[in-house]
Amino acid sequence: MKIPLKYTLRSFKTRKLTTGITIAGIALVVFVFAAVLMMAYGVQKTLIATGRADNVMITRKSSNGEISSIINGDTRNVIRTLPFIAKDANGMRIISEEPVVVINLAIKTGGLSNVTVRGVSPQVWQLRPQVKIKEGRMFNPSLRELIVGEAVANKFVSAQIGSTVKFAGDNWKIVGLFESNGSGFDSELWGSNDQLLNAFNRGSAVSTITFRMSNPNDFDQIKHEFDSDRRLVQFEPKIEQKYFEEQSEFLAGFIRILGIFITVIFSFGAIIGAMITMYAAVANRTVEIGTMRSLGFSRRSILGAFLVESLTIAMIGCVIGLIFASFLQFFRISTLNFSSFADLSFSFALSPSIIVSSFIFAIFMGFLGGFLPSIRAARLNIVNALRGG
Repeated sequence: MKIPLKYTLRSFKTRKLTTGITIAGIALVVFVFAAVLMMAYGVQKTLIATGRADNVMITRKSSNGEISSIINGDTRNVIRTLPFIAKDANGMRIISEEPVVVINLAIKTGGLSNVTVRGVSPQVWQLRPQVKIKEGRMFNPSLRELIVGEAVANKFVSAQIGSTVKFAGDNWKIVGLFESNGSGFDSELWGSNDQLLNAFNRGSAVSTITFRMSNPNDFDQIKHEFDSDRRLVQFEPKIEQKYFEEQSEFLAGFIRILGIFITVIFSFGAIIGAMITMYAAVANRTVEIGTMRSLGFSRRSILGAFLVESLTIAMIGCVIGLIFASFLQFFRISTLNFSSFADLSFSFALSPSIIVSSFIFAIFMGFLGGFLPSIRAARLNIVNALRGG
């Protein structure tokens, strides 16, 4: 005989306080667990959105990021002549040769942080159409002028239109504000690549070169060209989107490992809470258990009923935790990008896999918290149980 589900649900009313506390504990743990995964996924989503699948990014082999990559002037000239580069309506090659540096800016709330400054070519707007000027104007390539990403303008002092930023021994005026649909470019300052090279005395050596492929199916030929040409063998082409995805892996992995470690510690408290709640349920319903056993309900049915009760508590807590975690998507935070050592602004992001992982984690907590009390309930002696224990 199976115990009706309504019996399990009815038992919640008799232990409102302890059940509520247990649900709250599980909800808190699930909230933290989901928040960690959402943070890691948000980093990945932001950096992946920074690149495009039809752009190729060239870096020096074994470089850890753009700031550690150097492409000299002779190599720049060779790459410019590749036949795989798309052209715009005016016949100009869609390519951007970019020096990338890191500077310090003061945070509005106090302290300093690193910010990426990227020098770009005039064709960058065809290369990255997701980037739009929101306020002000484009920088003049003949002057020490910059445009600022939305995230930088919101976080840092003197990073707004009309402000002046001092680095490389000169003053740079911010003349425009741009947005890039939440990509990593929002955390950067952009200026003329020639002005940036001149300011840092880098000659003609840029950090990376990015170009639009004339045919998205040409990437294998491009890779073969770099592998076979001795002038290019020290450099590596990658799909821009893939490059930024790889850049996100270390930071996202670090956030997951650290966050899950902390969450597992918290989960012990939730498991113990669930266990105490279920042991109390068994103690308070000893006569009921004895009555059900005398009516013919098997030990397995008793075990199943208490496990279902524990899992139900865990599932309710999971739903509540996920509901609160979903509101994190409206918040934007920043952290240090380990690949560039610069500030990276991103939003929490919820995905179906995070929801599934949270439910699995909650079920695991509910099972561990309810298993031993369920075993105790199933093993009660019928006569002793009818006597009240």
